[in-house]
Amino acid sequence: MLEFFLELFSEEIPARMQRDAGVSLEKICASALAPLKINIVEVFTGPRRIAVKAICNAQTEAKLIEERGPRDTAPEAALAGFLGKHKASREDVVAEGGYFLLRRNEPAIAATDLIAAALPAALAKFPWPKSMRWGQSGAFTWVRPLRGIVCLLDGETIKFTLGPVTAGNTTEGHRFLSPGAFTVSSAADWQGKLRERHVIADQAERHDLILAGLNEKAAELNLTLADDSGLVDEVTGLVEWPVPLIGKIDADFMELPPEVRELSMKVNQRYFALRDSAGTPAPYFAFVSNIDAKDGGAAIIAGNERVLRARLSDARHFWDLDLKTPLDELLPKLDKITFHAKIGTQGERARALGRLSREISERFGANKPTAEQAEWAGKLAKADLVTGMVGEFPELQGIMGGYYADRNPRGWHETKVGAAIRSHYQPKGPSDIVPNSVDRISESVAIADKLYTLREFFKINEKPTGSGDPYALRRAALGIIRIILENDLHISLTALAGDDQELVEFILDRFKIFRRSQGRRLDVLNAVIDPGLDDDLCTLDAKVNVLTARLSSDDGINVLAGYKRATNLLKIEESKGEVFNGIPDYSLFLAVERDLYDALRVMPSYTNITTPKNKLLSFKEFEDAVSVLATLRKPIDAFFQEALINDPVPNIRHNRLQLLAQLRDTMHQIADFSKIEG
Repeated sequence: MLEFFLELFSEEIPARMQRDAGVSLEKICASALAPLKINIVEVFTGPRRIAVKAICNAQTEAKLIEERGPRDTAPEAALAGFLGKHKASREDVVAEGGYFLLRRNEPAIAATDLIAAALPAALAKFPWPKSMRWGQSGAFTWVRPLRGIVCLLDGETIKFTLGPVTAGNTTEGHRFLSPGAFTVSSAADWQGKLRERHVIADQAERHDLILAGLNEKAAELNLTLADDSGLVDEVTGLVEWPVPLIGKIDADFMELPPEVRELSMKVNQRYFALRDSAGTPAPYFAFVSNIDAKDGGAAIIAGNERVLRARLSDARHFWDLDLKTPLDELLPKLDKITFHAKIGTQGERARALGRLSREISERFGANKPTAEQAEWAGKLAKADLVTGMVGEFPELQGIMGGYYADRNPRGWHETKVGAAIRSHYQPKGPSDIVPNSVDRISESVAIADKLYTLREFFKINEKPTGSGDPYALRRAALGIIRIILENDLHISLTALAGDDQELVEFILDRFKIFRRSQGRRLDVLNAVIDPGLDDDLCTLDAKVNVLTARLSSDDGINVLAGYKRATNLLKIEESKGEVFNGIPDYSLFLAVERDLYDALRVMPSYTNITTPKNKLLSFKEFEDAVSVLATLRKPIDAFFQEALINDPVPNIRHNRLQLLAQLRDTMHQIADFSKIEG
């Protein structure tokens, strides 16, 4: 096996594109060079280069090609077309079995020839998300101007042309610390010489060096690095020779909300936030330079401190300006902003959120003052959309409204309204926390925000279809589900949905998917959940857990088997027109039938009505009924062992089937066991 190495060297590649570029390069090489049995060993990505190291055969395998052509009686034109398609001559085919058969030996192709022939066309189709044209013809596109290509097979240079560049064996080191070209003879030689020239080619190594270096610098000041794995990944794609440094933040700027300060640092400058021993924001920032300066980075630090000072001055301007206007005075501006053409303005949305937040709060048992706080929080939740700070940093919506509410309390008091506004977008994703407050104000506003979106878009028939969900309605439903479950909130979905049963079913479907992703049994979820009956998620969740545990036991498995046997018998008879909607005649029972009937009668789910109809069991009734299920195993087993279902006496036969119907209908009060697998 031979070592194959390819480097594509260009101007700076955006950090967000580098990982996918490495994956694409690996796929292109694996596909184009598949005849060489290529095996990709390692992929490298960085700010100015992507590369791949692999092993492959020295040549392709020679093989015999056989292809059946047209019938031997076909016109000459058909044969000519077949030969042209396969670039063959008349001597390459023979008549055999009524058809022309192409049979020829395909010789082995040297790896150098295959690489030079196959790779340029494959690389020319590189799937960059965005690319640019340059040069005289402007025909070639790449993410940024392509400056060089290294292509080696066991040290031998393979020449081919890609756009304006011809492959060779030279590359370049660090743009500033080690400028100039140098030659390489292998992947290891390439890595080693790059390191000598201030380039760490391995992205994983750069990542680890950055993280370790930042933590070490922070520890020197008894500080810790604020967790931000995404920023570490991004910076890894921005530097070739990482040098971690730490600068100071002016004390005046520490009065800004930490979210404002840290977002400005991250978005504008890719700076890292630091924490002191108590976990509070420290007046320092960390960053990664791409230059190992002779003065230890003093000038670089001073320059970055000046830049940050200017950035934070802008942020403080917005902060001071926004504080001059209380949130409630901003509400009229929302009437001039359209939320959705078919739904209304942001002002209408704000007023609806206020009413809905109060309604939900009252359903949680809030007293009048608490309900009023919830209404204020809901009404003001979107007011910061018209502030200068949110205009500059849209990521801070909600957060800034919370701060402004705390600073200018007017029709509200304390920090309850501000806290609810701050958290009303939560949870923003699967790993985000849910709102949690003693008086349930935060939960009420967060649910109201998501519920309003669901209600209004369902009204105008803008519902998720397939994989399309442009208004993130699935995420809104999941947010409501998590808030309810994680805070153990008992509330009717039907009441929340305004009696929109389709919306209730949508939320229940998301609940099933959510719990299924966490390992719950889908068949039990389907059996317990009845959209037209029980719509308290916490109770449903508890019922699913109780029934799952019972069905995992030997008794539960045997009772389920008895149920399925009974329902199969009933289906056969009901398909013939027989009806079982009465009460069985106790006087006709054998002893085993009496035992089964008596066992059913003590179940909390027992029904003696002539037309079976679901009733809503409280969790206590449900739990008791599931517990009693275990006692049915013995009488069910005995019934099927000793009672002849198809008794020759018609009324006895019908009575026994009626008893089985009683078993089925009683168990259906607990759950739809027909949906249980096994």
